[in-house]
Amino acid sequence: MDTNETSLKGKVAFINGASRGIGLAIALELAKHGCKIVITGKTVEERAEVSGTIFTAAAEVIAAGGESLALQVDVRDEAQVKAAIAKTVETFGGIDIVINNAGVLSLTGIESTEMKLFDLMHAVNTRGPFMVIKYALPYLRKSSNPHILNISPPLNLDPEWFQFTYTLTKYAMSMLTMGFADEFRQDGIAVNSLWPETTVDTAAVRNKLGGATTVAHSRKPEIVAKAAQWIFSQPARSTSGNFYTDSVVVTMQAAGISDPAMYALHPLNDMATIKAVQVAGKVDLSSYAMDPSRPLITDFFIGKVPKVIPGVSKAKPEANTAAVAKPGEIP
Repeated sequence: MDTNETSLKGKVAFINGASRGIGLAIALELAKHGCKIVITGKTVEERAEVSGTIFTAAAEVIAAGGESLALQVDVRDEAQVKAAIAKTVETFGGIDIVINNAGVLSLTGIESTEMKLFDLMHAVNTRGPFMVIKYALPYLRKSSNPHILNISPPLNLDPEWFQFTYTLTKYAMSMLTMGFADEFRQDGIAVNSLWPETTVDTAAVRNKLGGATTVAHSRKPEIVAKAAQWIFSQPARSTSGNFYTDSVVVTMQAAGISDPAMYALHPLNDMATIKAVQVAGKVDLSSYAMDPSRPLITDFFIGKVPKVIPGVSKAKPEANTAAVAKPGEIP
């Protein structure tokens, strides 16, 4: 992997799930670098439980100096996905970057998971990204530096994580990264995954995982966006098949590290090395914290299944069901 950044100016980024949170943060970061942004999601009218729509997100992109196209898309609907890809190409002439961010979160175990919820999570978290990639693929092959990024975790094989249905769907998304990175290598298309080291201030955290209490122990979505921007700025042919963590990428970039292997370090397995880089490079990530005075909560799949989350009685399967009493889509 070459860490010499390539320009993002004029690149077309199709973001699956960009009305708010991480998707919107990535959209705004890429807009600052000259990308043309396609905002997709289901939300077209303001709702009490979440803020932002595809139209308010597009307006923010334009205000940030970028070009934007807002498209209402239910990622489960094949016709809508195909139409959105076609409209993107008609409007901007092609697709250079695909970001799969939309998702459904429910930390329920087998007895608490209704089959319609099981189907919803698989449809949005796995089938949706597969379908977006499938229909964007002909245009990515024409790009000079094509990238696919799945917001999905490294594959932590601790058996306790597999007690959550959510794990099956997010790991399947990560397996798409592994498989497609190999399959598309000959086309020069980069396929990577990116995951937060800590919980992030998103609608999911605010509505399902402890609300304001957990938010205070979280980072801002901008740290994920900064890491994503670095990934897309790398040569696709030499930057594929990686499971990146936001804080590691941002640390290495801020410290001016050129060794490609350093960017893919794991925040737990390689913490001593990462800390050494932070100290030597005087890298301080506290500006990304919602409240720098509070300890951060490690995100799912980074380490062990947490026993306690602020604002939630238990994080173990079944016992934590009250924390996610209304599972649903995060557009």
